[in-house]
Amino acid sequence: MKNPILPAMLIALCSTSMAFAHITLETASAPVGSTYKAVLRVPHGCDGAPTTAIRVRLPAGFVDAKPMPKAGWTLNTVSGAYASPVNNHGAPVTEGVTEIDWTGGNLPDAFYDEFVLRGTLADSLATGTKLYFPVVQECGAAADRWIEIPADGQPEPEKPAPGLTLTPAR
Repeated sequence: MKNPILPAMLIALCSTSMAFAHITLETASAPVGSTYKAVLRVPHGCDGAPTTAIRVRLPAGFVDAKPMPKAGWTLNTVSGAYASPVNNHGAPVTEGVTEIDWTGGNLPDAFYDEFVLRGTLADSLATGTKLYFPVVQECGAAADRWIEIPADGQPEPEKPAPGLTLTPAR
């Protein structure tokens, strides 16, 4: 006798596994105006190849960013003008780090790791909105681009950017 529940359970398990295959943020919400520690969780390589670089573009309103160095990886930052001035501790800030790159490492496909940065969520950001941290994961000649921003009311894209939901200031 066949078990009709088994196929449904396998489909559910596979769907759940796919949801966790993305690069995600460890903490998916934070208060406006707070300091936020972004931990990018990297669960795999690119089609079996080891991860050799992680590049993240910082969203508008995430300021005063500082990455955490990672042993065995080269750390680079790209600075530039912010889309609009941001009030940071009472002073207007017009430029800062806009991209962080960890390169030259080797994270085998069979292993998991985390890449960490911290910054401030501007107090001018709107509660209830979502900030996205687009990430390009390089694996030698291959790359996975986790850069797609979900549209309101649409299903999650195939390669979603890690998202942070903004909660009310404390």
